[in-house]
Amino acid sequence: MLNRRNFLTAAVGVAAATGLAACAKEDGGGTGGSSGGGGDKKITLGFSQVGSESGWRSANTDSIKSAAKEAGYNLKFSDAQQKQENQISAIRSYIAQKVDVIAFSPVVVTGWDAVLKEAKAAKIPVILTDRSVETKDESLFVTLVGSDFTDEGRRAAKILEKVLEKAGHKGKVKIAQLEGTTGAAPAIERAKGFKEVMDAEHKDDWKIVVSQTGDFTRAGGKQVMAAFLQSNPDIDVLFAHNDDMGIGAIQAIEAAGKKPGKDILIVTVDGVKDGFIAMSEGKINAIVECNPLLGPQLMEVVQTVKDGGTVDRWIKTKESDFMQDQAKDALPTRKY
Repeated sequence: MLNRRNFLTAAVGVAAATGLAACAKEDGGGTGGSSGGGGDKKITLGFSQVGSESGWRSANTDSIKSAAKEAGYNLKFSDAQQKQENQISAIRSYIAQKVDVIAFSPVVVTGWDAVLKEAKAAKIPVILTDRSVETKDESLFVTLVGSDFTDEGRRAAKILEKVLEKAGHKGKVKIAQLEGTTGAAPAIERAKGFKEVMDAEHKDDWKIVVSQTGDFTRAGGKQVMAAFLQSNPDIDVLFAHNDDMGIGAIQAIEAAGKKPGKDILIVTVDGVKDGFIAMSEGKINAIVECNPLLGPQLMEVVQTVKDGGTVDRWIKTKESDFMQDQAKDALPTRKY
């Protein structure tokens, strides 16, 4: 996979292009007000979102829409409904519409080279948000605005050490893992980071006994956790790649007559409001934050690229880790 820390910069302009119409659900109306710079002409940004699978994604969408409006950009927004083919069609539609900049959060990491080459040929810069792609040609996009998912996995493992210590757990640890969407960058990289720490520091006492995708949804988390408990009723820990799957899993754990946060210790990633509510109730033991409020940072990059500037860094969000004793204090400040 492409090293997220070593993105090259492609400072490109805008030219005419042709493409196919999008099959994704698209909002073609502008959200801007005053001009976003570059004379009197508004910047037109085409953005393709993964979908609306979680509370994190909803907050991310709201952040992008509000930031585009505040910047005075004309935003063409598309919901891919978690289908790569919808995103590819949306990107081709943006090329055909001759937008100034294209941004998208990729459903999966592979399979983007063809459409990104089309955007490059049309001289329309592409910015990745939230998730990375796998490509040998780093000039196909400008940069990534998002989080370090591998580090989030590492942090989840390190905070689990504190959770186990606080719970007084001794001996072997049997871990169930609820993975994100198969092939998606956060699923791949969070699992990788968690395993790095586990293999390096807990090779003899931690074991992932079962791992399966819950597709980042509550329904998926509930269904898969119910199956986990049937095949592995003695699970000690659940590591869920996002809060929504963890919340769904809590329902399955309670239905099985167990106490989430006690009988099964739970660590999740995201930090959405519902996750903090569950943590304040003692049902989630710890959360690794992944900040969804990427809109303002994305609009700054769009403006820089449109003005002919260069972006030579990976733009990351500031994130924290939380345990149960911090939940009630943090909850009133949760904006997502």
